[in-house]
Amino acid sequence: MASVRQSPQPSACSRIPIPQSRIFSSSPTTVPLQGSLAALEEAAPMSGEGERAYIPDDSDFNTFRDQCESQEGWSSRYNKGGVAVWTQMQQESKTVQKIKMRIVCRDVPPETLYDVLHDSSYRRKWDSNMIETHDIGRLTVNADVGYYSWRCPSPLKNRDFVTLRSWLPLGHDYMIINYSVKHPKYPPRKDCVRAVSLQTGYLIKATDKSGCILYYLTQVDPRGSLPKWVVNKASQYVAPKAMKTIYKAGLKYPEWKRKHDPGFKPWLYPEQNTLPSISLAELSLQHSDSLENIDESGLSEAKMSLSDDEA
Repeated sequence: MASVRQSPQPSACSRIPIPQSRIFSSSPTTVPLQGSLAALEEAAPMSGEGERAYIPDDSDFNTFRDQCESQEGWSSRYNKGGVAVWTQMQQESKTVQKIKMRIVCRDVPPETLYDVLHDSSYRRKWDSNMIETHDIGRLTVNADVGYYSWRCPSPLKNRDFVTLRSWLPLGHDYMIINYSVKHPKYPPRKDCVRAVSLQTGYLIKATDKSGCILYYLTQVDPRGSLPKWVVNKASQYVAPKAMKTIYKAGLKYPEWKRKHDPGFKPWLYPEQNTLPSISLAELSLQHSDSLENIDESGLSEAKMSLSDDEA
C-alpha cells in the first residue's frame, strides 16, 4: 500500500503478537477453547471460504483468562527477574505456535498498562520493530479491525496481520484478545508474509500494591517452516526482552501522555472514536492454508540480524 492513514485511534498495538517476540515457536495449544473461539480454532486448518467473523463473547474472555492463569499443560522455558515464559506442545502441528508470558510490573497501575497497549501513537515511541499500523474500522464500542506489520530479524521475511480485536475492562483487571480475519480491501501484500493469529491477547491483573501483572498469550501460524534455533530464541531470549520493553513503556507512559493529548483515550471514551463503522458481513475468517506458506527451515542462525530490542 503506497499511502496509509496513521490513525490515532486504538490500533493494532494490542491485536497481534508482541513485535519483539516475532521469532515464532512451534508449540500450539492442547487446551480447547470454548464459545466462538473454539469454532475458529477448529476451522483454522480448513480452507472453507465465506465463514463469517464474530465478536468474542463472555465465554471467550473467560476461557482466555483461564488459559493465562492455568499451569496445566504448560512447559516452563524461562523464569528470571519477574518474567516467566511457557510453551505448550502438540504433535499434530509443527508450524503453529503457542507461547505464554508473564511479567510483574511494579509501580505501573493496571489502567496505565491498559492505556499503553491501546495507544498507537505511543507505541511508535517504544516499538522500533513496527513497520506499519493503522485501524480499518470499528465494529462496536469495544471491537475493531486493524492492520499491523513488523520487521522480522534477517534473514526471516517480514510478517503482517489483519485482525479483529475486542477488549473487556473488569474493574481493575483488563483483557484484550484478537484473531485474524479477511478484509476485501486488505489482501496479502507482496512485501510481507501474511501470518494468522488463531488467538492472541493480554490479561492485566491488579496487585495489592500500585502495580499489576501482565500476561501475554499468543497462538500464531507464521505461514512457514522455521528452523529449530528460532524456536529456542523465541522463548529464551526474545520473549523475556519483549515483556521488559512493555514494562518500561508503562513506567514512562504517564509523563509522555501528559504532553500528548492527555484527554484523548477513545478506548475508554467511545464518543472520541472517529473510525468508520464496518459490518461483520464485510469480514470472514482467515484460514491458514489459503495463504502462502514459505520454507525458512534452512536459514542459518549465523546470518541472523537482531535489533537492539531483541539482542
